[in-house]
Amino acid sequence: MEYTPKTKFFFDDVYQVVRQIPAGRVTSYGAIASFLGSKGSARMVGWAMNACHTYPDIPAHRVVNRNGLLTGKHCFGSATAMQGLLEKEGITVDKDCVSPFNKFFWDPAEALL
Repeated sequence: MEYTPKTKFFFDDVYQVVRQIPAGRVTSYGAIASFLGSKGSARMVGWAMNACHTYPDIPAHRVVNRNGLLTGKHCFGSATAMQGLLEKEGITVDKDCVSPFNKFFWDPAEALL
C-alpha cells in the first residue's frame, strides 16, 4: 500500500472514529469504513489500525472483523494481549471471538449521527 496524503487523511478519519468507541464496546473495520463513506474499504481501515501503534490514545483493540473475530491480535505484542484488553473492559471473548458480538457491537452510523 502506498502512503499518500489521501491515505493519511483517511487514516486520521479512522482514528477519530476509533477514539469514540466506548470502553466495553467493539466495532468492525467495515462499520468504520461504511460510516466514513468508503464502504468496501474495510481492509484500508485494518491498515490504519496496523499503523496506529505509536498513538496511545487510539483503542485499536476495540476494532474486530465483521463476525467479532480478533483478526488484529497479532499487532498487540502477544497472542493474548488484545483479548486481555477487551476482557478488562467486560467484553467476553471465546475462541478469539467477541461473544455475543451483537451485545457488544457499537455502530458508528447510529452513535455518531
